[in-house]
Amino acid sequence: MADKTNPRETARLKRKKRIRKKLQGAPERPRLTVFRSDKHIYAQIVDDTRGSTLVSACTLSPDYKEMEALKGKVGAAKRVGELIARKALEKGITKVVFDRNGYIYHGRVQALADAARQAGLDF
Repeated sequence: MADKTNPRETARLKRKKRIRKKLQGAPERPRLTVFRSDKHIYAQIVDDTRGSTLVSACTLSPDYKEMEALKGKVGAAKRVGELIARKALEKGITKVVFDRNGYIYHGRVQALADAARQAGLDF
């Protein structure tokens, strides 16, 4: 769990809890969730009814390393968005629910979402 003494992280976790009350991934429309660390960004598509991850992508995955790198962390988030969308479409997933995980929809989170939409995911 995150550091409870950090007020920004505590606020994010409160937002996350509030969002997750209303947001649920189903087999016909799984949840695309994003996690952001200082250096990397992670995305996964989750079916909450089974509690299983269907597809995942991050800046540490071998598939990402094969792609042409864009400059900076926002560029990396765009590439991860493209990668998660490509993997999802290969598995037959076209519609998802976007879970920003308590992060503000700005910067890296927005870049990942926009790239996933452009690559063919519907949300």
